[in-house]
Amino acid sequence: MSLLARILCGLAFVVIAPLCGGLFDGIDRKLSARMQGRVGPSIYQSFYDVRKLFYKKPAVADPMQTFLVASYMILLIMTGTIFFTGNDILMCFFVLSTAMTFLYFAAIISSSPYATIAAGRELVQAVCYEPAVLLTALGFYLATNTFDTAGLTGLDTSLIVYMPGFFIAFVFAMVIKMRKSPFDVSTSHHAHQELVGGVATEMSGRNLAFFHITEWYENVFLFGVISLFFLNNHLWSIPLALAADLVVFFFLVLLDNSSARVKWKNMLGLSWIVTLLTAGVNLFVLMLVHLV
Repeated sequence: MSLLARILCGLAFVVIAPLCGGLFDGIDRKLSARMQGRVGPSIYQSFYDVRKLFYKKPAVADPMQTFLVASYMILLIMTGTIFFTGNDILMCFFVLSTAMTFLYFAAIISSSPYATIAAGRELVQAVCYEPAVLLTALGFYLATNTFDTAGLTGLDTSLIVYMPGFFIAFVFAMVIKMRKSPFDVSTSHHAHQELVGGVATEMSGRNLAFFHITEWYENVFLFGVISLFFLNNHLWSIPLALAADLVVFFFLVLLDNSSARVKWKNMLGLSWIVTLLTAGVNLFVLMLVHLV
């Protein structure tokens, strides 16, 4: 990939990702409403909500929260930019983890009991999904001998053939990462959350708007990783990857609306079991292939 192509891909992500992420969020809300027997809002409602937040007067418990939320957003944009410009996917995951740290501090700095408890749960969620995410990066390397996302799509065969276990583990991690039921222990997009707004409880105005936009960036990045499992050097792999993204998206929405939330201990145990049985076994097989 040429330097110009990398720059254009990076700029495209910065501009297009929040549009796609906001649209996916609107479709999510619409599908959720239909599954619950409601009409639901417009698929553009997420954009209307964020626009309204920018006009609200800011009210923060600590001015440092604005810096932390902005840092969280910048790091997520960096994550997606590194990914979509064909660079190191392992670095993407490390920057993603760093961004989560800033979100944690943005929540606890307000000293709100709701936000503080939610921030602690956010750390527990990170312990649950991080092993699957890092093992996925290792699986990409063992299957292709490169961490660069540009090189991961240059094979004749889609990586899902070699990495089905990693794919299952990563989708499971996405359920936790995107705070979908049954693992919405820190923040929920539904009314059943006893922590009010979770990590975003004390966020308002522009800070809350930036939080939502950052979630859109993050979701586009996560679905981009899903596409890596299906993309190869053939053009027909592009619609295949898009179809896979849509199937995973529908699965996440369906699961979110058909399951009850579990306790953090159940989430921790289940996530490690699934990771070991899927990504762990797949990793062992790939290592045997390399040894042979």
